[in-house]
Amino acid sequence: MGYIGISQVKEEPLDSIAEKMIIIEGDSIFQQSIALEEVYIFGKLDFASYQDKLKYYILRRKTFKVYPYAKMASERLEELNDSLLKIKRKRKRKKYTKKIQKYIEEEFSEELKKLTRTEGQILVKLIYRQTGNTTYELVKDLRSGWRAFWYNTTAKMFKISLKEEFHPESIHEDYLIEDILQRAFAASQLVRQESVLDYDYASLTNKWANREKKKK
Repeated sequence: MGYIGISQVKEEPLDSIAEKMIIIEGDSIFQQSIALEEVYIFGKLDFASYQDKLKYYILRRKTFKVYPYAKMASERLEELNDSLLKIKRKRKRKKYTKKIQKYIEEEFSEELKKLTRTEGQILVKLIYRQTGNTTYELVKDLRSGWRAFWYNTTAKMFKISLKEEFHPESIHEDYLIEDILQRAFAASQLVRQESVLDYDYASLTNKWANREKKKK
């Protein structure tokens, strides 16, 4: 897969001689520069074979399908943990957890039953990307209400590994998933949710591109 480069749009100072003043809408503070968001320039996808191209687009379709669930799962888990911190009484915490568990099951179960085994495994990887925890670690904690949810709707049916992690720096398929996500975020095809993991997409792209060159 080819790659042209990644560009970061940096904060540009205004002309020092004829200094202009910029007023940001809704902000009365005068500024001499505007901070712009990071911009990625993606290279054209280049595949060594038709088989590689086919695999990439199958992975893309599956990633698009399960990413919204991983994003929603991360948000629900964060909301749950934040709420539990505010509930002091054990009985109320238990009652609230059961309520959330029921909500999660109603929200996810029927859709997740439609996933294939590989889609379920990608979902587990993406949950690790979003939360920094394996699904196995999440379901161990009864407070999260995930134990029954996962074992009833996914793990038994798919026989997937709930201990699967996400390592785009060392596993090529994981990098391809990250590449798919970044391209989709840039094209507004998926709603961006940053990974909690510590890796740099630009560096990973250069790393994998160099590995592919050495193979040729």
